[in-house]
Amino acid sequence: MSASDLLITASPHLGGGDTTPRIMWSVVASLVPIVLAATWFFGLSVPLVLAAALAGAGAAEWAFGRPGSLADGSGVITGLLLGLTLPAGLPLWMAFIGGAFSIGIGKLIFGGLGQNVFNPALLGRAFLQASFPVAMTTWPTPVTAGDWWTLRGDNFAFPFMSARAVEVVTSATPLGSMKFEAQSTPVTDLLLGTTAGSLGETSALLILLCGGYLALRNYLNWRVPASILASVAVLATALHWVNPRYPDALFMLLSGGLMLGAMYMATDLVTSPVTNRGCWIFGAGVGVLVVTIRLWGGLAEGVMYAILIMNALVPYLNRWTQPRVFGVSPPAARP
Repeated sequence: MSASDLLITASPHLGGGDTTPRIMWSVVASLVPIVLAATWFFGLSVPLVLAAALAGAGAAEWAFGRPGSLADGSGVITGLLLGLTLPAGLPLWMAFIGGAFSIGIGKLIFGGLGQNVFNPALLGRAFLQASFPVAMTTWPTPVTAGDWWTLRGDNFAFPFMSARAVEVVTSATPLGSMKFEAQSTPVTDLLLGTTAGSLGETSALLILLCGGYLALRNYLNWRVPASILASVAVLATALHWVNPRYPDALFMLLSGGLMLGAMYMATDLVTSPVTNRGCWIFGAGVGVLVVTIRLWGGLAEGVMYAILIMNALVPYLNRWTQPRVFGVSPPAARP
């Protein structure tokens, strides 16, 4: 064997076979059943809102991202996840702006893929929530027989113009009904998704199955959703036992955007901890904040703010939970 036959490289010498585009597009594929379910429940407005959010995210990625960055699928994930957090009747220009904000301010301003501190889709939703609170809290009811083709709101409203009157029925979300009217929602409706709410509040069971597929493929750290759901269940059970007026654990787990947030938002590979111990702490913090905001905050839902707050603590969690290097003694404490 001659010296020219030897290939000398740095470790690692074996790869897992997964690339960033492959992981991203696998996540996109896992979201397809959720998108189809939302379309079934809320009709024609769903593909329109999702397309507008995707267009905004894609436009910002194309205009300001690195060459070829659209192909890795991260912008598509951001646009889809943002769209799934929006109500079906949202004007399309708002969804487009939200998608552009998610990519431009949520990701690219930090340096692009792998550099962002906060989940881009949730940052875009927080921007829309602060800018257009009425539109973002107007929840159309699911479609009924024969009205699938009816828009669920004024999707085609002109930018910055008053929306015209639209003949569509709206109602409170299960969390809103519980918080402000002390009315519960049947568990079957929460499991299947036949309730008012954002597009991603459709069928908690389906979201759990799709997220479980990603966990089996090792595309997310299962400790994050496990700790979120466990902390919500434990805290909600304890509070319900102390005072029955607080909702029980099953309602807290299946209502709102908790399943989508736990499976797809909090598990973002960039904005979640890299250590297993950090993932447990991160998820527990999200769960406690969700219950706290839902029960004592001014809003009925708290998943978005809980995840964004914990995103800000991820660098510290990574630093505090670094495993000990074997064979190296910890530094002596300074006097």
